[in-house]
Amino acid sequence: MSLKLFEGFRFTGKRTPIHRMDPRPKLLIASSIFLLSILFTNIIVLLILLIAQLPLIYLAKSLRRWSNSLRGGAVLATLIFIMNFLTGSTLVFSLSMTLRFLVLISAFSLFFLTTSPDDLGLVLERLHLPYTLSFTFTTAVRLVPTVALEAQTIVDAQRSRGLELDRGNIIERLRRHIPILIPLIVSAIRRSTELAEALESRAFGSCENRESLITLSMKWTDYFVAIATIIILLVGIFVRLWIPLPSLDESIRLPSIWV
Repeated sequence: MSLKLFEGFRFTGKRTPIHRMDPRPKLLIASSIFLLSILFTNIIVLLILLIAQLPLIYLAKSLRRWSNSLRGGAVLATLIFIMNFLTGSTLVFSLSMTLRFLVLISAFSLFFLTTSPDDLGLVLERLHLPYTLSFTFTTAVRLVPTVALEAQTIVDAQRSRGLELDRGNIIERLRRHIPILIPLIVSAIRRSTELAEALESRAFGSCENRESLITLSMKWTDYFVAIATIIILLVGIFVRLWIPLPSLDESIRLPSIWV
């Protein structure tokens, strides 16, 4: 899986309508897409869910990084298709599982590209999650792209020293990744130790009743987006339960290696 996948989950502040939107409607959009993609295996519906995100991504001026996240997950998407197909699933079902994975990547990439970890933490606190839990989650959101960038730096440094990662069988390739994993693990441990010392020096967790400096406030446009998202979600659930949808012929099953 390419490290470009994590580029689509790193927040960058921009002055766009999507960035200025309250994080709660954006989380609702991502969660609704997640739920609908789980409910449906119909390729047409999954394509609609994927294409419907393009206007939001365009308004967020994040099309390049969003496309990088999809390209970064292409290897894993291909693996999902192959595993489903080789286990006897139809071609249509294998494609739908692959498309579902891309829809999920796209939805949460849109959310994290346009929502800062601080705003995400405020949303989790408004959901009455413990502050320690919300802080842990937002810290992980901050660190994952940083660790991915550091891993890419280590890869480039080792390749400049003559390390060849793409030659040999799978065992040899895994062995060649050891010079990358060891410094990456050491760096992650050092970073976590520094973070723990910084939290301890600031008496983290000593006060249970905390007050945030910034409070979230929704505008009328945020309410409109939230209500529209809920309506679309309810319509999708109704369609899934009561209305049969046209789909590709899933009765066609290509030969499997197990036959």
